[in-house]
Amino acid sequence: MNKMRKRGLVGTTSNAVTEREIKNRRLARRAASEGFVLLKNQDHFLPLEKGIKLGLYGAGAIRTIKGGTGSGDVNERDCVNIYQGLSNAGYEITSKEWLESYDSLFVQARLDWKEEVYRKMPELDNNFFRAYSATQFRMPCGESVDVEKAKADGADTAVFVLSRIAGENADRHEDEGDYYITEEEKNLLKQVAEAYENVVLVINTGGLMDLAFTEEFSNIRSVIQFMQAGQEGGNAFADVLCGEVTPSGKMTDTWAMAYSDYPNADFFSHRSGDVYKEEYKEGIYVGYRYFDTFDVPARYCFGYGLSYTEFEMKAGEISLEGMGTASPMVSVNVEVKNTGDTYSGKEVAQVYVSCPQGKLTKEFRRLAAFGKTNLLKPGEARNMELSFPVYQLVSYSEELAAWVLEKGTYGIWVGNSLASAKLIGSLKLDEDTVMVQCEHICEKKQELEEILPDPGKMAAKEAKWLEEAKGLPCVELKASEILTETIRYEESYGKGQERAKEITESLSLDQLVAFATGDISRGQSELGSAGQSVPGAAAETVSAAEDDPWNVASIVLADGPAGIRLKQSYQVVDGRIEAGDFLEALEGGFFAEKREILGEVYHQYCTAIPVGTLLAQTWDTELLKEVGEMIGHEMELFEVTLWLAPGMNIHRNPLCGRNFEYYSEDPLLSGMMASAITLGVQKVPGCGTTIKHFACNNQEDNRMGSDSVLSERTLREIYLKGFEFAVKNSQPMSIMTSYNLINGVHTANSHDLCTKAARNEWGFAGAIMTDWTTTTDSTAGECTASGCMRAGNDMVMPGDRADHENIRKELKEGTLDISTLKRCVCNTIHLILQSNQYEDAVSYLEQFENLKG
Repeated sequence: MNKMRKRGLVGTTSNAVTEREIKNRRLARRAASEGFVLLKNQDHFLPLEKGIKLGLYGAGAIRTIKGGTGSGDVNERDCVNIYQGLSNAGYEITSKEWLESYDSLFVQARLDWKEEVYRKMPELDNNFFRAYSATQFRMPCGESVDVEKAKADGADTAVFVLSRIAGENADRHEDEGDYYITEEEKNLLKQVAEAYENVVLVINTGGLMDLAFTEEFSNIRSVIQFMQAGQEGGNAFADVLCGEVTPSGKMTDTWAMAYSDYPNADFFSHRSGDVYKEEYKEGIYVGYRYFDTFDVPARYCFGYGLSYTEFEMKAGEISLEGMGTASPMVSVNVEVKNTGDTYSGKEVAQVYVSCPQGKLTKEFRRLAAFGKTNLLKPGEARNMELSFPVYQLVSYSEELAAWVLEKGTYGIWVGNSLASAKLIGSLKLDEDTVMVQCEHICEKKQELEEILPDPGKMAAKEAKWLEEAKGLPCVELKASEILTETIRYEESYGKGQERAKEITESLSLDQLVAFATGDISRGQSELGSAGQSVPGAAAETVSAAEDDPWNVASIVLADGPAGIRLKQSYQVVDGRIEAGDFLEALEGGFFAEKREILGEVYHQYCTAIPVGTLLAQTWDTELLKEVGEMIGHEMELFEVTLWLAPGMNIHRNPLCGRNFEYYSEDPLLSGMMASAITLGVQKVPGCGTTIKHFACNNQEDNRMGSDSVLSERTLREIYLKGFEFAVKNSQPMSIMTSYNLINGVHTANSHDLCTKAARNEWGFAGAIMTDWTTTTDSTAGECTASGCMRAGNDMVMPGDRADHENIRKELKEGTLDISTLKRCVCNTIHLILQSNQYEDAVSYLEQFENLKG
């Protein structure tokens, strides 16, 4: 029998910097530096020699934004801004007076914002989080630059940092100060451009913004996509600026010439005038799938990113492996060589596929595989074998309810970006074939007219590359050697969970009801709890069966995904944790009242890593595994079992307020990054991830009442595919459903999502939970705890007495079967028994490998 660990006080009474913090900051710094994307570098202007004089301006220069707002915020010990990073690297900053003035403006602006948030609370039912998220903080611009004084400061180059804040529960706007630069900011930039010969523009934002203004300044020599880089962002930036790190980040989104170029520009979120219904009229043509298919020029294409050196990419053999087995694979051999003569660097090889335009109209190209080299010295080459499943080539047929391969030629393209990719060969399939036979899910309840490319233009595009392919290698793909999997749809109870089932069967009704939610006794809210055993954590499961003979521990769940969100510190008085204010875990305690120190203070500083998009811009799955393992060890230290991360919703539109948490517009890239993080975290015994938000949580405005209306094919190919990759490749411990509805059904109450897709089709073996307060705060129809149980959504979080009442009521009325409740409780208990709350916990990764074997 598993022996429960004795839980103690977490953190340390010493406020001294620990070796763990130092080590983890080094990794966060490396991850940030590898994710920055060099967008422009005119005449190889960068890197800049250390020690030179630099002007430094812009909101993010001294108040660099490390991450987004809301539940994903992290309360680190301190954060290195760009000014500190450049100073640490030895640059002489000549604009200190301007920076000091800006800092004073910023501090006052924050205090004014705080007052405004509290002023709005009475209008919003005294709900702090609603007032907080409805009152977005906008960075002040700063005072004008004394041009003549700046001209005489001895520097010929200035760095200008343009910043934007975004966060949970509110989408961005196509306004000045958000998607567009303000006149005030542009005037400041004009002054800087007039005063200095050269300007380096740094984009410190959580998402894309309009860059048309850059065309007005001929001396903007370089542009860097900084994103939001975590607590070591300033040092990481200096590493890249001076050339100690050669930039190797690549775009994970398409950066449009104008916002209106995005296919859903006019009807995304609040722009449609109806935040209760979100029609996905663009269908499968999201991001580069639209720009590439419809020949819309982009400012910076998907996969794009410059380096300080040059690379040559040569494609070799295309081969097939495992034909006639359940997992046939395609392999593409690629040689990458650093052809520069000065700088070492890393490069990303990207493989795209053009599928035949058969009965199903498809995007022109899709990402199929990628790989990042190690650091290559000038003249050094690396041979890479980039492999992907034949399954990556399928499309979903709504007519057949199946994943199909259509007869024809599949073009293989290789390059270091989508735009640079060259056709290097093809596969030729002799007959149509079904790879996976499914059942329909998430039925569309209204007509939806999706955009489609012009058939004549698509035929011409296809004919052009098919003609080119005639002189290139072609590998025959036989339909007779591709197996068909037929999904078995069943609701198993206790399969492979014998001990958990035994415990579940012995529980009383009160205990079963308790296990269906989080611990309602702890005052848990949408931002976490004031009374956790790990202060600042998001929630805990119940302790309803901790005693013999059950020994089912209570586990702690903590927010992410830019690190672990806990309180920086807490007090212990007479051996008991002082509950404190849950606001102490938000914005570093900025909104919380200062408390008198009455007892011993414990510190629990967590590492603020780069936001999800920046991590994905590394295109480095091995690096993300390292980051995940680091997070896992911090979870182990602070006795957290489930990290409520990674977030992996698709970047459907750049105005989504929470894009910074998510990886990409592409489902494969999103799925592989989530898999890498998960494999790293779950390498640590008893620690697990919670992939979220399942699914179609692509807008924040009215997220608790918005109905995502889309076709089954679009749902499966774009918005579920990343989750499918993550489950199959890494088996996360848990999944979190989203707030929204899909085709009229709350995701939390969707049997099609939770059971048919996740468990039956993908083989998910963990536990599923709701997002916080889903069942109590929905703004569109009823979403119930009993509905969650019927769906196969195992834990209603964070739990409310109304949830318990609903379950008891429906059990009594017969609309909820006790066996359904037991099945969900069994899944939760099975997860808990594998947690780090037991002395003999083993790596969930190890269990996954055994399961695959």
